[in-house]
Amino acid sequence: MPPVFAHGALRLYLLALLESGPRHGYELIKALKDRFGGTYSPSAGTIYPRLGKLEEDGLVATERLGRRTNYYITAAGLAELDRRREDVAGVEHDIAVSLERLDVELMVQKFRDELCADLRQPGIRRPISPGTLETVRAALDEARAAIRSTLQS
Repeated sequence: MPPVFAHGALRLYLLALLESGPRHGYELIKALKDRFGGTYSPSAGTIYPRLGKLEEDGLVATERLGRRTNYYITAAGLAELDRRREDVAGVEHDIAVSLERLDVELMVQKFRDELCADLRQPGIRRPISPGTLETVRAALDEARAAIRSTLQS
């Protein structure tokens, strides 16, 4: 599976998430999971080292509140974010494209699952006829060709 974020993009996206206000690490993980419609949830081992590096670089600071550490963006972090607004927009675009692709993949998977369930219906005990087999083959070939032609446009 390809990486969800390009090199440095998660770091930048964390800054963008912190722009709206302080958050602790698990709130950031939840925000990312929500943004990806539940299909991606970074681990603590992914988030906390990046937050630590952002703090080391002076782009975020921390504040202890009980057992939690809140991270907030600093003036230097805001300046970095302002300089890289186009990059943030690019990350948002990549996320949107990824979610669209996932929607299509889920649609294809649902179609496959439903068709397989139809073929396994208890009432259908006889073998698949050559006519049915040819219909399935032709329909799938036609669908694949039509979809491929739109992908190349």
